[in-house]
Order: sequence, then structure tokens, then C-alpha cells
Amino acid sequence: MPQNPQIRKTRIFTFIFMVLVLASIRIFEESLFYDPYLDYFKSDFNNLPLPIVNKFSFFASLFFRYLLNSMVSIVFIQFAFKDYEFTKFAMVLYGFLFIILTLIFYFTLAFYAEENKMILFYIRRFLIQPIFLLLFIPGFFIQKKTN
Repeated sequence: MPQNPQIRKTRIFTFIFMVLVLASIRIFEESLFYDPYLDYFKSDFNNLPLPIVNKFSFFASLFFRYLLNSMVSIVFIQFAFKDYEFTKFAMVLYGFLFIILTLIFYFTLAFYAEENKMILFYIRRFLIQPIFLLLFIPGFFIQKKTN
């Protein structure tokens, strides 16, 4: 942490603000995003048929939510580590992971949805929650300590 108390207060405020933004995305998810799976996965979904989904709206909303979470996470990583290489690597990873997870989610949804509801649940969870931030922070911390 920086020695200057004003810089330290600014960094703490920034981190708190980032956490509040991520929490706000989660709190207002029902009004901000089109996601018929929100209520579906809150219920006993193993015994229910999958909801009917407007795929274009759903995937556009999924992209928008992932983009918001990713942008906040990348800013968080930049403020935490002050290392452009970590930030650039995180941006590439977020883009790559979005493409891979979205393709897997789409094909599972299109061809194997009824028998793989738990796979849909977990892939969707990685797409809509900032789980990667929780994985990247320790990884970058260890990388920074070893260099």
C-alpha cells in the first residue's frame, strides 16, 4: 500500500466502489437484464422443463452483463496491481473465456439441454457472476510475489 494517507484513502474508496458496482449489478439483475433462467434456476429446476427463451435477447443480455462485470473486474485488477501486463492479460482472458463459455452454453442449450441442466446452470453462473475476478486476484498476487 502507498505511504501517502490520501492515496491510500482513494484506493480504499475505489475498491469499495468497485465492490458496490458489482453488487449493484447483482441486486438489480432482474430489472437490468433479460434472463428467464433467473427464476428457473431458483426453483426445483430438475423437475421442470426449460423456459422458452428469446435467444437473441438472452444472449445480448448475457453479453451486456458479462461486459459490465468484466469492465469493473479489469478496473479492479488495474487498481489492485498497477500492472498493465496483468490488465492486458485479464482482458484477453475475459474475451477468450466469454467466447468459449458462450459457445459451450449455446450448444448445450441447443442440443443437450434437458439432460444437462446442471451444466447449463454452472456455465451460466460463470457468465453472469464475476467469478473470474475471484480466480484472477490470487493468481496475479502469486505471480507478482514470485517475480
